Amino acid sequence: MGKVSKNIVLNDVELIDTSVEGKSVAKHEGLVIFCEGGVPGDIVDINIFRKKSKLAEAKVIEIKKASEHRVKPECIHFGTCGGCKWQNMNYESQLIFKQKFVSDALIRIGKLDIPEILPIFKNESPYFYRNKLEFSFSNKKWLTVEQIESEETVENKNALGFHIPGRFDKVLDIDKCYLQPDPSNQIRNEVRDYAEKNNLTYFDIRDKGGMLRTLMIRVTGIGEVMVVVAVYDWLEKELFALLEHLKINFPQITSLQYTHNPKGNDSMDGLEIKTYSGRDFVYEEMEGLKFKISPKSFYQTNSAQAYNLYKITREFAGLTGNELVYDLYTGTGTIANFVARNCKKVIGVEYIEDAVKDARENSKLNKIENTFFAAGDMKDVLTNDFIKQHGQPDIIITDPPRAGMHEDVIKVMLNASPQKIVYVSCNPSTQARDLALMAHQYTIVKIQPVDMFPQTAHVENVVLLERK
Repeated sequence: MGKVSKNIVLNDVELIDTSVEGKSVAKHEGLVIFCEGGVPGDIVDINIFRKKSKLAEAKVIEIKKASEHRVKPECIHFGTCGGCKWQNMNYESQLIFKQKFVSDALIRIGKLDIPEILPIFKNESPYFYRNKLEFSFSNKKWLTVEQIESEETVENKNALGFHIPGRFDKVLDIDKCYLQPDPSNQIRNEVRDYAEKNNLTYFDIRDKGGMLRTLMIRVTGIGEVMVVVAVYDWLEKELFALLEHLKINFPQITSLQYTHNPKGNDSMDGLEIKTYSGRDFVYEEMEGLKFKISPKSFYQTNSAQAYNLYKITREFAGLTGNELVYDLYTGTGTIANFVARNCKKVIGVEYIEDAVKDARENSKLNKIENTFFAAGDMKDVLTNDFIKQHGQPDIIITDPPRAGMHEDVIKVMLNASPQKIVYVSCNPSTQARDLALMAHQYTIVKIQPVDMFPQTAHVENVVLLERK
């Protein structure tokens, strides 16, 4: 075949790999093609809709021969909803490709000399593992192909669910989501039914109007439930009637809260969240420790696997009880408080002030007295002077956001020269980049991938480094 352009169909293409975004990968005459809707091993016909240089994007239009990795997706929304892109791949195969992501990142991106990577720590439950979901209301429902092709007029354009990828104004109405355990689905569907019966208006993101805006649900491992309803148009009588309805019909809701959000985005930052009934927080438990989680708190969204992740982190640190530990990007202090009883002292540093307040509260709640938490931008807080003031760490645990660590932070870590660094990452690519900057001073001793998010391409990775 000659030169490939966009908007062209290629037949009988073999999908050979996956990308970090969860798409399948094919190669054709020097062109790398990222395909939506495929599974490695499929033989497919594809339609290329975007092309730039030697890269292209395509959609699978027909599966000629199904891959051995392929399974039937559980969710009826698969392929339209932007989440769970790997539901069409069996779970054991997902683990194989995630392990490969980690290896490729460390070797190809970081160009690192690494030991054999430990087998990925699988998730016990590939469905219903998230403790938190945020749903959006919209008066601009995304219509499925079936709805568009049918002759029936869709009268009700309201939707409560997830935004369609690339379409900020469109929301897919969700019937059953396989990400969060019940009563999540029952609560969301009851809110929708009540809203329709009582003619409550849904948010119009373009014209900025409508009452119901977002619905956040948290379900903790010990059975506590938090629900937060955010509204755009402030209609107190209608809102309180909805909240009372939820309170009566779902007595298991531990924390029922609400907020007025007239901002340009759905974020709860800067909003005052008020309690309608119950507490203004929920509890999560881990190894006898209690963690207090408020609406704005960050907490690992997979509670059961977070426990395993923290146990691996603690094991890699090899604490004896005498160490000064720095926990960077500590969030609400979950790792810091989790390892505190195994070391002399933990210094936690975190950008978000509210998270640091939660971290301090969690220490107090668990009668932990050997922690100290500082708030501020990591590169501004973690300085050589800060280390002189608080002591030279024996071990640094770092769990940065997806973007990884600022070079200034890495320089201070290297100057501090701890015996061990335990690097927890949700993005092996940026982790590999950071590890390369430390390779002259530290040896990679252990690597443990952890699957926190089944049905997606995301993988967590824990690396132990020891000073040369």
